[in-house]
Amino acid sequence: MLPTAPNAMPGDGTAAQLQAANPGESIWVSANAGTGKTWVLTNRIARLLIDGTPPSRILCLTFTKAAAAEMANRLSDRLGAWAAIEDTHLDAALEELFGRPPTMDEHAKARRLFAETIEAPEGLRIRTIHSFCESLLGRFPLEAGVAPHFSVIDDRTAAELRTEARDRVLADTFAGKLVPMTRALDHLAGLVDENGFAEVMRELNAARGRFKAAIEDHSSIDALVEAGRRALGLAAAETRDTLLVAAVSAADLDGIALAAAADVLATGSKTDRERAKVLGDWLTALQAERVEAFSSVYFPLFATQKNEPRAAASLITKKLAAQHPEAEAALLAEQARVLAVHERLKAASVADATAALLPVGEALLSSYERLKDARALMDYDDLIVKARRLMQTKGGISWVHYKLDGGLDHILVDEAQDTSPDQWDVIEALTDDFFAGEGLGKVRRTVFAVGDEKQSIYSFQGADPACFRIMEERFGDRVKAAGLDWRSVEIGLSRRSAAAILKVVDAVFAQQDAADGLSWRNRAIRHGWTREGQGGLVELWPLVSSEATAEQDPWDAPLDHVSAASPPARLASQIATRIRSWIDNGDLLESAGRPIRPDDIMILIRTRSAFAEEMVRALKLNNVPVAGRDRMVLTEHLAVMDLIALGRFTLLPDDDLNTATVLKGPFIEMDEDALFALAHCRDGTLWNALRARAAERPDFTTAAAILSRLLGAADYQPPYEFYASVLGADGGERSLLAHLGTEAREPVEEFLTLALQFERQHAPSMEGFLHWIEVGETEVKRDLEHGHGEVRVMTVHGAKGLQANIVFIADTCSPPRRQRDPKILWQQSHDGVPGFVLWQAFRDNEEAVSRALREATHREIEREYRRLLYVAMTRARDRLYIAGWKSERASTESSWYEMIEAAVDDRWREVEIENGEIGRRLETPQTAPPDGATNGLPLEGMRASLPTWALSPATEETAQPQPLAPSQPDTDEPPVFSPLGDDGNARFKRGQLIHSLLQTLPGLEPAARDAVARRFLALAAHGLGVEQQEMIAREIACVLDDPAMAPLFGPDSLVEVPITGVVGEGSKAQVVAGQVDRLVIGDDQLTVIDYKTNRPPPQTEQEVAPVYLRQMAAYRDVLRCIYPKHRVKTVLLWTDGPQVMTLSDAILDAASP
Repeated sequence: MLPTAPNAMPGDGTAAQLQAANPGESIWVSANAGTGKTWVLTNRIARLLIDGTPPSRILCLTFTKAAAAEMANRLSDRLGAWAAIEDTHLDAALEELFGRPPTMDEHAKARRLFAETIEAPEGLRIRTIHSFCESLLGRFPLEAGVAPHFSVIDDRTAAELRTEARDRVLADTFAGKLVPMTRALDHLAGLVDENGFAEVMRELNAARGRFKAAIEDHSSIDALVEAGRRALGLAAAETRDTLLVAAVSAADLDGIALAAAADVLATGSKTDRERAKVLGDWLTALQAERVEAFSSVYFPLFATQKNEPRAAASLITKKLAAQHPEAEAALLAEQARVLAVHERLKAASVADATAALLPVGEALLSSYERLKDARALMDYDDLIVKARRLMQTKGGISWVHYKLDGGLDHILVDEAQDTSPDQWDVIEALTDDFFAGEGLGKVRRTVFAVGDEKQSIYSFQGADPACFRIMEERFGDRVKAAGLDWRSVEIGLSRRSAAAILKVVDAVFAQQDAADGLSWRNRAIRHGWTREGQGGLVELWPLVSSEATAEQDPWDAPLDHVSAASPPARLASQIATRIRSWIDNGDLLESAGRPIRPDDIMILIRTRSAFAEEMVRALKLNNVPVAGRDRMVLTEHLAVMDLIALGRFTLLPDDDLNTATVLKGPFIEMDEDALFALAHCRDGTLWNALRARAAERPDFTTAAAILSRLLGAADYQPPYEFYASVLGADGGERSLLAHLGTEAREPVEEFLTLALQFERQHAPSMEGFLHWIEVGETEVKRDLEHGHGEVRVMTVHGAKGLQANIVFIADTCSPPRRQRDPKILWQQSHDGVPGFVLWQAFRDNEEAVSRALREATHREIEREYRRLLYVAMTRARDRLYIAGWKSERASTESSWYEMIEAAVDDRWREVEIENGEIGRRLETPQTAPPDGATNGLPLEGMRASLPTWALSPATEETAQPQPLAPSQPDTDEPPVFSPLGDDGNARFKRGQLIHSLLQTLPGLEPAARDAVARRFLALAAHGLGVEQQEMIAREIACVLDDPAMAPLFGPDSLVEVPITGVVGEGSKAQVVAGQVDRLVIGDDQLTVIDYKTNRPPPQTEQEVAPVYLRQMAAYRDVLRCIYPKHRVKTVLLWTDGPQVMTLSDAILDAASP
């Protein structure tokens, strides 16, 4: 049923946002999707800045780089606008921010904020948690125990290192250096094949942070293994063998009663007699024989093939049981005992498998860590783990706070629901002295977090939605215990979605099963909306079912081919056709008052599957602009496959299949007929046939010439140079884009980037590069934040944080499969009790503990599956279309489609979808003026007139001459003191050192200048001899100790002053840009001083080199323009002497540019 609650919600809207932005309180915001979380966060930062908090004392942590960049841009745009807009507009903006008129001081402060944030050393500190931890470790490498020159590696490089680590461990094991590892690997070899081993190791590696923490909690890998055994109920000495011996021994077996039961069975039916023989043979066998036959012969007597207990009638027929109830009782008692033994045997098998897996995993992880340490590398997980360790070191946090520009006063966390427990540890450590000790009372310090546990969908990155509320309670307790203000704010008023969409969202998650896992302590899911009167609709399409089709020859299509008659392909075609009809018919987006555009539309899928490719293909067939998928495996893109095929040809041209691929591909473009003519009835390889018949046809000639040239180039060109030439000078990129569209540009550019990366890390070779790129499975994430005039096909994870006017949720019938649940089972530490890890290897080994862990894991997966639906539905602004397909064998139980369908009531009306199929629709009419009525696109049939200036040719601009740089004269300077003395380098070095010393020494106490100058000159980097050092030191001392020079180096003088201006008028105007050595600004006079180190110096101004005169004339002319009321005095300070020479206006006028 749809909710009937009123739109108004307590605590929502502007009042809640104002509360959340109050910089005087620590705030925890729980906000529904589309309520403006980023807006609240930027408001709070602006309020903190206006209140006088320096930017360096604010730290804002975001989940992604894109979010950090967006927030920084929003804040920078706002502050920049405040610096420039009119006073009335600024007051209005501040009144909206404060909820009251601003004071004069607040108005003035807002004007200055843009300049202050730009001038701050680090600007606005808005970063991802990983970026912050990287900078933290970079500033405190010794305290953190990391290499000062460490670098962060990407996922691909990390995967390469893990492969290298694995190879080293295996090599040492096979060489006999790791005997325990040999036993563990032997055991694993009997449990999994090569692919299974790689899969379980990938899973263990993905959880390496949790694995390392588990080892640390238990102090060793052996203790962790033993913890698992205890959890399974196994004693230290118990093994599968000892359990079997105990199970068949007389002490644990009521042999007399069972023997009597066997005698009874022998008098019964044929089935009874068969059971009697099995039971009797086993009872009379030797102990070793009973052990061997227990699982294969004896256990099946009491259990089914599914390891479930047999019914009593399957142990003894009813007639016989009625006659001999004691026999039935004995058999049932033995059945219970045997099943219990079997459970313990399975527990022993799980313990053995775990004991083999974990040491191997620990060895691989240790090898990986050693490789990183040896090369000063860290992966992204290391940044968090090592920063956490640094912050939790006793006394470390205080030192870190002290060095971080005196500490932090305000920490803000965006998307807090996606923050992992380890990341929360770092954040909590940063706030350790916020609410206690000396940190309390000096400055009001606050914590702010905003998030929505309903949108926590990144468990694979360690996010735990429970942490959002746990941390809220923990921070709230700390703040209130310190006597400070704490407020929890809920914002439920959506500014994104239309009423119809939010009503359906509330109805779906009003169902108890659908709401499980969405909110803390099962709080009701409710939304309000601000877009009252805006048109919106939700449409539920009937599921596309399988159709009876003729059997297809399995050789006709590749394994991943989607048949055009398959349900996914038909649904993709149906969606594409609907979009095409909107565009062709000019259907209106009512809320905007304009026709629907392709970039209004987003198509969401749960996982990257063949349907995504089929959807893109269907859109292209209908000529609908489409941006392609948001993520792709690089080597699966056709453009990259063509490039790899070309590289493979240069390595092995005799590979006929690959050569045919290249000939048909975009670089050669040979058609089918030509390829058939070349290949049919040929002698030898396809390449040899092409060379032999190159003269027969023009297309053969061209193809042979191109491929021969490429074969030759590949012999001496490294991969990047080879492919850059193919794509650039040879026109390969143009051909690829012509065949595959502009979406091919990104994977091609990424391919070239990887070629450069490969050459930086490896010896360049074509074979090595192609192998490296094919095994790397590089994934390309495309920026689809904005539509760029194209339909977006995205996973729900990729669409998190985005929105679209029209959203299709196409993949709604695929609930999580248990087969894809994690194979490694984790029990988290709880209440100080360390957790444990289990690996059952086979599903048949599952016993009670493993079963409970697996069920708990699957429940969490299902909860995230439902949160994913919430995220998908709330991406839509105006229209939401729910579709899906149904396969013959798969069930739609507990699927997204079933949850949404269950919310349909009589307020939904029936609508025809396609070919007479009936769907259901809920809609709200457009009663308010369109959002885009004033700025939308013109409607079809209306003509928009261009302004007059757009139809007039632009006036021709006069090209500005190259700026004149007096400090870098374009004519030769005077010759050096002696052509037989110092070389040119020594001459320039002497001048540069004198300039540097005259720049810094005047600011020191006179008594300290000589010692500082001599220490500076003695630095090895300058390469000066003792005599040269002495000569320059004396020359500097003579200048600074001369009383006549004192006014030039006084406290009012400026050093290394850049000046820029325009001198002259009209066509003679000249831009001048330079830097003067020293400038003294008086009440009515400017003195510009330039140091000259020529030896010997000229004695009169007439002897001064013309280049120096032009330089000083340019300075004078620019300064006259800047300071029109001052008289400008120009001085050359000749350090050899020293001598001060004032240049007259007359001589400068003659040299003026």
